[in-house]
Amino acid sequence: MDMRPLKHFLALAETLHFGRASEACHVSPSTLSRTIRQLEESLGVRLFERDNRHVVLTRQGRTFQGYARDTLEEWERLRQSLMSEARTLTGEISIYCSVTASYSFLYELLSEFRTRHPGIELKLHTGDPAQSLPRVLAGNEDMAITPRPRQAPDALAFKSLTRSPLVFIAPHEAHDWIPPTPESPSAEQWREVPMILSEAGLSRQYSDTWFRALGVAPRIYAQVAGHEAIVSMVGLGFGVGVVPRIVLDTSPLAERVRILPVKPELPHYDVGLCVLERRLKSPLIAALWDEVAER
Repeated sequence: MDMRPLKHFLALAETLHFGRASEACHVSPSTLSRTIRQLEESLGVRLFERDNRHVVLTRQGRTFQGYARDTLEEWERLRQSLMSEARTLTGEISIYCSVTASYSFLYELLSEFRTRHPGIELKLHTGDPAQSLPRVLAGNEDMAITPRPRQAPDALAFKSLTRSPLVFIAPHEAHDWIPPTPESPSAEQWREVPMILSEAGLSRQYSDTWFRALGVAPRIYAQVAGHEAIVSMVGLGFGVGVVPRIVLDTSPLAERVRILPVKPELPHYDVGLCVLERRLKSPLIAALWDEVAER
């Protein structure tokens, strides 16, 4: 059975861009456009509204998006179930994580798995940790290495890999806005500190809670996607940042910043592997999930 039309549709539904979707599917934009047109003709409805500048899912397209995801999952589950009887697993698993997580966890996580299951293709996507859970919940990724949220959705299964404290970092150079006694913080000390924070995600939530408890609104110098960029901007002297210690420990710019001994300390990051609970019915996904030892 040829499932490529459904995969092509889902790629376009996610990116809403023919160029990026065709590149992800390894086909030309004209081939992708022809596939979408054939799907629309078969269904008798328009799945996308498109012009020279925009691509938007129609209401029917959103309905078909759910069908396409469920169909591909069921097909993969059946295919893997049949192949598992022959003791061979083949197919692909997509994993989303931050750049730091990619070289902090993946080698240990995947090296033995690749030896046991050489027929499984692993696809890695990196980006902002704040996008990890939404991408898994939306079905855009099979798994993600991500911080455990304060309240994990019931639909998710989570295995802890490590715990890492969140730390305040400042440039080594002296600046009059660096709090002189961070171990005894006050609203006066922190009111004018230029802060470099994540746009969203758990570290931003914890930072905002810390400032609220201090009774001051943070003075935001920059909001960035991903923690690695925060280390860079702090090292350049633009402000004080908040990052997980694991990011700092693996950063090539770690020597350009210093940790502020801020009290009270921020909560720890619990970093782990997450997957939709229902996806664990797939022998392919279950094989990798079972490989991971919770810590």
